Amino acid sequence: MKTVKFTAMKDGDAEDYAFLSEHESDYAARTAERLLGALEGLDESLSGYQITRLGHSLQAATRAWRDGADEDWVVSALLHDIGDIYAPYNHDEYAAAILRPFVREQCAWVVEKHGDFQRLYYAHHLGGDRNTREKYRDHPYFEDCAGFCERWDQSSFDPGHENLPLDFFRPMVERVFARKAHDPAVIRAGERVALVDAETAGSRGDRA
Repeated sequence: MKTVKFTAMKDGDAEDYAFLSEHESDYAARTAERLLGALEGLDESLSGYQITRLGHSLQAATRAWRDGADEDWVVSALLHDIGDIYAPYNHDEYAAAILRPFVREQCAWVVEKHGDFQRLYYAHHLGGDRNTREKYRDHPYFEDCAGFCERWDQSSFDPGHENLPLDFFRPMVERVFARKAHDPAVIRAGERVALVDAETAGSRGDRA
């Protein structure tokens, strides 16, 4: 395999960095493939729930799809817990960092903060503060995160729910991560898109 000439970055030349740029672009183009593989790994991550973390992720994404959510929301719901594998103490920030260059700012913020918002449902049982989310009360995406958690996250631990398979979501993940990173037209800073679109939901039905 071809490599650069240098052993310290300061010694690299234009040829070295042109080679690396092309090599890294090729590698980045396969991000979706690696993420889909990591999602499969969630099947063997944190246990104790009635379904696996992969099952939870698929269920959240399925609920989003059936709510008529757009592709940014669906992919964000699918990947929101992908950090459980490598970052169990800040999984939300980890997942948001992966998504942020490729999805709407609204979605990345919601994924980043969903851990705090989820505390509403359990923290008081462990002697913690269930109202951690209140520090974000004045944020423009507050209600979006509250809705994400209520409709798609906290409710998605049901072994009887009919989930769409990972292959159903594969083309969506591939399209999202094929976008130009940090493109303002993708990030759409400050824009809010509803989680639920009844008309779109009606047209989807149970289509898989």
